Amino acid sequence: MSVYKSLPPLSKIKLFLRPQRRGAYSVENLFQTLYPYMKEEAELYTLQGESKGWLGRMKMLQEVRCNKSLNVNHITGEVNFIALALPKNNTVLTIHDVESLHRSNFWATYLLRLLWLKLPVQRVKFITVVSEQTKQRLLEQVAVDPFKIEVIPNPVSEAYTYSPKPFNTIQPNILQIGTKKNKNLANIIKAVAGLPCKLTIIGELSESQRNLLQKYHVPFENKAALTKEQLVEEYRRADIVSFVSTFEGFGMPIVEANAVGRVVLTSNISSMPEVAGDAAFLVDPYDVKDIRRGFERLLQDEQLRSRLIQNGLENVKRYRPQEIAGKYLQLYRRIE
Repeated sequence: MSVYKSLPPLSKIKLFLRPQRRGAYSVENLFQTLYPYMKEEAELYTLQGESKGWLGRMKMLQEVRCNKSLNVNHITGEVNFIALALPKNNTVLTIHDVESLHRSNFWATYLLRLLWLKLPVQRVKFITVVSEQTKQRLLEQVAVDPFKIEVIPNPVSEAYTYSPKPFNTIQPNILQIGTKKNKNLANIIKAVAGLPCKLTIIGELSESQRNLLQKYHVPFENKAALTKEQLVEEYRRADIVSFVSTFEGFGMPIVEANAVGRVVLTSNISSMPEVAGDAAFLVDPYDVKDIRRGFERLLQDEQLRSRLIQNGLENVKRYRPQEIAGKYLQLYRRIE
């Protein structure tokens, strides 16, 4: 039995979700995964305003003031600045990562850090972060009492279930999750060049990325704007999941691949070793030769693949949604 089931009932908690925008679903998916285990005590509220420009954000602050809970308010991610419109003594803020706030322009970075980190962390009762790595990075960036920070990892959706598949020894399908700069696609392309495999790349490809794929003659498929069901199917079709990022606040594809029963290649830096444990093959994301060595090991070593898959099925137990929901509910009770 999960811990949260034995606790006394709470008054309504309001979970604030960022405004909907095309192609961005990660935060929403996380808390929709948790919601069935919290719905008797919590409600989801998706902000209707637009987090763009000063006027749009001022309107959003007013929307938050009009819709706040008198019991517990939880900012679930990315709209950290709305803490300015919520009572300090009953507000929780979840921070998913710190690195994404960096911009090439000094003043843009300064304002983002002020409004998304420095002021919000002072304006809330508790902060949750999704990994120890994110906690350490946060403490490096802002002055905040470490005792008000709780590490609560992300839950894996129950849509990701074990789905065994014979390994394709002729042309294995490597599933590459993400195309943004930190997803390190350029080094992945260079690393797999000449290997007997195909890349399935999830996310919009830039012209330079397409040119690189062509230059290195890498067979590939590109898919974007997938539904949740379609993304799960891509994991099932994969032989190897590639997630060799240069930084992550958490690294959900590692756990999703573990749940489906696919072997994972990921980075030996940032939060990824913490999330993966012994359930992935770790490589240096900045070293193309090391990435290639990792792919070669996974392509050639059946026993290694089998061991990592079995470790993954154990690892995923840490991220069951009922357990993660219980951690949040226990935190909320410390506010009442």
